[in-house]
Amino acid sequence: MQCGWLHSGPRLWLRCVHRQVMVTAGKRREEHRGWLLTVDPVSHSVALVSFGEDGASVRVVLGHAVQHVEVLEEPDPDTEERLRSLLPPPEAGGPDSDERRRRRSGVRRWLQQNRVPVEEDGNDLRVARVLTIRAPYRPDDCSSANQIILDRVQRLLRVQPDQVPDSELVLETAPGPDGPVPPGTRDGL
Repeated sequence: MQCGWLHSGPRLWLRCVHRQVMVTAGKRREEHRGWLLTVDPVSHSVALVSFGEDGASVRVVLGHAVQHVEVLEEPDPDTEERLRSLLPPPEAGGPDSDERRRRRSGVRRWLQQNRVPVEEDGNDLRVARVLTIRAPYRPDDCSSANQIILDRVQRLLRVQPDQVPDSELVLETAPGPDGPVPPGTRDGL
């Protein structure tokens, strides 16, 4: 259906997703058939799914090798549902959404314990209004134009214990040079 796969864009790729396709790839023009599950937007690689009696198998064809993609068949409702269940969207409320909430809450409490001003902004965490931490809330999931704050928060996340008990996270007062300091008045940045 289209040539120049590397030069085509997301609009064209989306027209092929969840359709049975034939991919011609490589110097030997090998043909691969399957249901197009997804396209990697960076490498342009395609993931093809084949359903068998013992489940599904996935084959990845590297984007640089793809020469031609031809749509062979539209999915019936049953096939489309099977394809959607293989890669649920990240916000679909799947089994990991509770885990994601626990992780976000744990990171927020860890940063608060370390006197870092943090607040929840939807699914993201915002630190001092200059840094954002997105799911899954690891050091590499931080973004900020302020390199100093970015570095300090990433270092804190790298040394975060796996599970910090709630009883250790909530501090009523912290001793300061002039006596107790109310929580949130002194930050660790």
